[in-house]
Amino acid sequence: MNPAVFLDRDGVLIENRDQYVRTWNDVALLPGVLEALALLSQLPVKIVIVTNQSVVGRGIITVDEALTIQNRLVQVIHQAGGRIDGSYMCPHAPPQGCSCRKPLPGLIIQAAAELSIDLSRSAIIGDALSDIQAGQNAGIPLRILVKTGRGEKQSLLPQAQTLKPFLIVNRFADAVDYLIPNLLS
Repeated sequence: MNPAVFLDRDGVLIENRDQYVRTWNDVALLPGVLEALALLSQLPVKIVIVTNQSVVGRGIITVDEALTIQNRLVQVIHQAGGRIDGSYMCPHAPPQGCSCRKPLPGLIIQAAAELSIDLSRSAIIGDALSDIQAGQNAGIPLRILVKTGRGEKQSLLPQAQTLKPFLIVNRFADAVDYLIPNLLS
């Protein structure tokens, strides 16, 4: 069983868009992400994207269009010296009541089963309290909120105080800098 680092996509790796990421032209990698992923890729951990994409459930784009964007992002990460071992997407809109939409842990549990991941030795990085909750619900001990995307506003919500302790950092590269000495210790 391997430890893993679970990554939210929008607001962590790429910019959040008010009108959603609809095409590859809407994708803008956040500063330092590719370099940080290349560093993270040197650790003996699985690296897994887990992303809610309600843009599909809302009928704005198709599942195939969302997967095309996701696959191209993974390709760009690989070309820059990083790696992604698994990519999981919830295509449902919030009212659809699925088990894969964060804060529920469905995507994480699925990835753990398919990739032989030890959740008790893993980490999750997100920009929303729903990411932190999903990690908590899955039994992931190391939960990190980045201030990019929605993270800064989310960290100030009263709900943030009711969650089990989690780390707050400025950006993805800071999360990776923290993980390198602490994830496998």
